[in-house]
Amino acid sequence: MGDDFISEISATLDRIGNASESYPAWPGTRTKDPLIRKATIQRFPYMIAFEMYEQHVIVLAVAHAKRRPLYWLTRTAP
Repeated sequence: MGDDFISEISATLDRIGNASESYPAWPGTRTKDPLIRKATIQRFPYMIAFEMYEQHVIVLAVAHAKRRPLYWLTRTAP
């Protein structure tokens, strides 16, 4: 199961790299700059929170979809 989880995270990161602007803003973070977006990991109740920049994407968290909402928010750019 752990290998499947890692594979799904890798596939989601590939999708983010190919079309990062297509992901929605993470609810409750729309006032942040840069905008924090979320990508759902298939088959598992997790999401990837990330910020987009011109040349790169920064992953802030691989977070459980139902637990400790926004615990990772302190990791964002000042």
